[in-house]
Amino acid sequence: MRTIKEIHKAHYHPIADLITYNPLPSPRLNQIDPFIFLNHHGHQVYKPNNNGLPFGPHPHRGMETVTFILEGDIMHKDSGGHESIIEAGGIQWMTAGSGLIHAEVSSSKFKKEGGELEILQLWVNLPAKYKMTEPRYIGLQKDEITAFSTDNEQVNVQLIAGSWGEYKGSFETLTPIFMSTLYLNEGAIVTKEIPSDENIFFYVVRGKVKVMGEEVNYRNLIEFENDGDNISFQAIEDAVVILGHAKPFNEPMVAQGPFVMNTQQEIMQAYRDYQMGKFGSWNH
Repeated sequence: MRTIKEIHKAHYHPIADLITYNPLPSPRLNQIDPFIFLNHHGHQVYKPNNNGLPFGPHPHRGMETVTFILEGDIMHKDSGGHESIIEAGGIQWMTAGSGLIHAEVSSSKFKKEGGELEILQLWVNLPAKYKMTEPRYIGLQKDEITAFSTDNEQVNVQLIAGSWGEYKGSFETLTPIFMSTLYLNEGAIVTKEIPSDENIFFYVVRGKVKVMGEEVNYRNLIEFENDGDNISFQAIEDAVVILGHAKPFNEPMVAQGPFVMNTQQEIMQAYRDYQMGKFGSWNH
């Protein structure tokens, strides 16, 4: 079994009127290669006639975003011409690659009517060989994503990428990566084989779980040692966990603003290319 290296509590960093907690990066943890950044927005309730999510047009290069919509919705538009509204239970996977401009805002319906909102966004690094790959975007609604149950239907698995037993995730990824959302009933037990040379991303979104004898509350990220091929955990109360794993790239990483590259020189080039309009035009 893997052992826990450290538990990292998410820090409160509100963005306008959006409740936001950020466990990665933190003062004691730069990345869990290739997982580099997580924002946890909500849970909160928006009143009718609200402004919704505040993420207007902005650029990205050199990484991918995985967005988990637990409550509410998110309207995506980008300079590649992709546009969608993904609702509760849906997932977005965007490969910024060589560069694009996108906006992530709430639908006009949500802004008019209000309601519950809880959305998480995880940034996944791209290796040097894929930094300048062509951008792409896929958004899937809840019923389009592979889902199954384990532990006598006490665990509901949303399989986003990679494989689990005979099941295959709904997103094809550039690099081998496993990503899932787990919905656990109180008392549920999950045991999963994960090769020791892969890094684990384990974040408790809701509820409380017991991992290797330690109780871990929601809004906490677990950093594991690479000393075993299995993890096991139990839900102390109903819980939601994001579980991912992948081999580290072991490459230099320079992250600045919305860009994630291998060198400072590449970061400066990204800013120049963006200013020169090489990320596409914004016609929305």
